[in-house]
Amino acid sequence: MKVLVTGNNGYIGVLLVPMLQQQGHEVVGLDTNYFVECLYDGELPKIRTIAKDLRDVVLTDLDGIEAIIHLAGLSNDPLGDYKPGLTEEINDVASVKLGQLAKKAGVERFIFASSCSNYGAAGDNFLTEEAGFNPVTPYGISKVKVEEGLMLLADNNFCPTYLRASTAYGVSPLLRFDLVVNNLTAWAYTSGLVYLKSDGSPWRPIVHVEDICRAYVAALHAPKETVYNEAFNVGTTTENYQIRELADMVQEIVPNSRIEYAEDAGPDKRCYRVNCNKIATVLHEFKPQWTARRGIEELYETYQRVGLTVDDFEGERYKRIAHIKKLVDQGKLDNHLRWK
Repeated sequence: MKVLVTGNNGYIGVLLVPMLQQQGHEVVGLDTNYFVECLYDGELPKIRTIAKDLRDVVLTDLDGIEAIIHLAGLSNDPLGDYKPGLTEEINDVASVKLGQLAKKAGVERFIFASSCSNYGAAGDNFLTEEAGFNPVTPYGISKVKVEEGLMLLADNNFCPTYLRASTAYGVSPLLRFDLVVNNLTAWAYTSGLVYLKSDGSPWRPIVHVEDICRAYVAALHAPKETVYNEAFNVGTTTENYQIRELADMVQEIVPNSRIEYAEDAGPDKRCYRVNCNKIATVLHEFKPQWTARRGIEELYETYQRVGLTVDDFEGERYKRIAHIKKLVDQGKLDNHLRWK
């Protein structure tokens, strides 16, 4: 199958592309390449990539494409908060437009990288895919709007699927340090402090980045009637933790580290636990391989091998929002995050 992966040069995309290739698929990428200078370890997959802003995709870009896995977008809450109007423009409007173009081009499968951020401030109860949405950030709101927009396009010839990923973690060539497990482990290794910026009480479902990729492959291979206009929480039900539980785990794994709370640490209104039984029972090919403890061990070993420093992960190269602001300050991006 000829598959277009948008955001192929991102944290998830660089791992998903080779996984799809190993399954025999022909993969084409589409990426505006904000973060290609942020390579942490390894290299980018060498595939044909359409270097283009998501907002500028045209019908001919989709010639011959049979399926789209749509990862591209402003990828976290700090970026979403930076310019909320752009989050709507890129994550929401441009994504729905991509769906419209895909339908017009005859692309049958459209797998959307949604998020459990859709559930937002949801409390302590386990949430299935039928739970109501309560997003509390521009990023979460954008994911909800795209799901709603794509649902309206679904018909016999266009099959959208919504993969609501838990909070990602784990090693990737384009590693992100703004994700809770990656961040806590980085603080512990570089400073000896498992540094918490909240009070540690909120719940988070977490999932390894490789297992997210496995979910996309499983959804792509599933019979159309199984995934047609369906949403799936991506992760494992047992992998829901309070932030302080993750901090305890990091402290146990990283020698000579201790937990410390920021002076202004308070409750985080983003709090949700998710039930992932649907993906486990419906997408039979999805077999997650990772647990939080194994992931922390992997991160710690990688940080040791590469020689990570605080300046690395808190600086402009690896912190997504800091990198974007640097490109704007340097005059490489304009205020609408378009390349000059």
